[in-house]
Amino acid sequence: MTVSNADAALVTEDFMVPARDLGIELFVRNKRPAAMPAFAPKRTVLFVHGATYPSSATFDFKIDGVSWMDSIAARGYDVYLLDLRGYGKSTRPPEMAAAPDAHAPIVRTATALEDVAAACDFIRARRNIPRLNLIGWSWGTSLVAAYAARNADKVGRLVLYAPIWIGQTLRLGAAAAGARIPCYRIVTRADAHARWYAGVPAEHQAALLAPGVFDAWADATFAADPYGAATNPPALRVPNGVIADFADYWWAGKAYYDPAQITAPTLLVTAGWDHDVPPAMARALLPLLTRSPGKRLIELPQGTHAVMLETSRFALFEAVQAFLDAG
Repeated sequence: MTVSNADAALVTEDFMVPARDLGIELFVRNKRPAAMPAFAPKRTVLFVHGATYPSSATFDFKIDGVSWMDSIAARGYDVYLLDLRGYGKSTRPPEMAAAPDAHAPIVRTATALEDVAAACDFIRARRNIPRLNLIGWSWGTSLVAAYAARNADKVGRLVLYAPIWIGQTLRLGAAAAGARIPCYRIVTRADAHARWYAGVPAEHQAALLAPGVFDAWADATFAADPYGAATNPPALRVPNGVIADFADYWWAGKAYYDPAQITAPTLLVTAGWDHDVPPAMARALLPLLTRSPGKRLIELPQGTHAVMLETSRFALFEAVQAFLDAG
């Protein structure tokens, strides 16, 4: 565990939490007000990232000195983030040291769900609370929704930001043609930039990000992979289990979880320029949450798949904050 008091208002603690199987450690970060007197389920939140970029370089990436994680913690919340295995500061499975084609895709959704469960168990035990709130992004929405569907008593409120549902989402690539999916994929800085701006109207591209944000974010994100950081140009190794599951489930018309089993109040949030997970997916998912009290969909008119790092991010922050505070 490492502890930082760089921000006098917040306490930051970093943990390496054992996964449910041997040899894997999961990076979990906690931020909370330094003067927080007690811990309660409705004031406890866990962030879970998507298919490509880790939580540590997204939810806690500071813009103008404040991250989304900081913003929630400063409002009196005990906030956590998780890097799944193979991502960010967590253990990379040994298969990632070999060539991409040497093994089958790793970190399938079932494995990632076990990592989410391990992080939730750690938080609940640490704070002696029965449940907590979950925020998922992209693939992370599948993970936290599946966890909530199977563990109704352990989830208070559920936020699905860019929620995955049945249909063609992300880029089909080799999976669309039925080709063999590698163990992991290589993402370059240029790939990340092109993906970010795909679907953004030309007249809005210049104002999408504040000056310097993309480069600072890319520096932090790509530095998280020691192997990729040493290549020229820098690259990020990303597990492909998620792509295999997209091919087997979502793109094939099969849901990975049953929305009707979710009993937690649920907020769906989408952004109008999301080229990876179109808003139509959230619209299709909403009526299937038949047992979620107070379920709600908010469609942000501007923003991409990564709106939380963009100039319009405060609309996302405010919508999610209001939903959490209602609990």
